[in-house]
Amino acid sequence: MGRVSKIWDALTTVIKMRDKVVPLAGTVKEPQSKIERLVERAIRFDATLERLLRAGGDNQKLLRL
Repeated sequence: MGRVSKIWDALTTVIKMRDKVVPLAGTVKEPQSKIERLVERAIRFDATLERLLRAGGDNQKLLRL
């Protein structure tokens, strides 16, 4: 019965962990979407800055800002 008991304990532990992980996954969704939006904004900012630096005739003035 020792092996059966160990297997049963392992299964109950996995079930308990799942009960904790599922709500955690829901909690993480909102911050994750905020991070993804910030990354998208940073990429757009980087692309815009690069275009400005390439298009600008006097790059030194842009760099001093």
